[in-house]
Amino acid sequence: MADALKVSLNPTCSNSAIKILDGAADHVYTVLSITICETGGNPETFDLYVNDNAGGTLYYIYLTQALPANSTFEHTSKIVLDGTDELTFVLDSAGDVDVIVSYLEQT
Repeated sequence: MADALKVSLNPTCSNSAIKILDGAADHVYTVLSITICETGGNPETFDLYVNDNAGGTLYYIYLTQALPANSTFEHTSKIVLDGTDELTFVLDSAGDVDVIVSYLEQT
């Protein structure tokens, strides 16, 4: 089993769902941190969830979480994704937010 420390950079996320981590079969992902920065100067709310095996069952980590204007939100609890799980981010309305995910990928 090989391990690799990786980063997923997602600039200018808005109100379209963005797969910030798109899993692959026979891989395990341990999310170490997620940093969300509001860069548009307006307060936002966001959702962060896991789509289980890309099968349409959503498991919310945050639902309508507040993000003040020009602020940064950090999630530092570990999240484990298996196989084709997808970690997805979306703003509740149009906005300008950057999302950075650091994670460990095991194959």
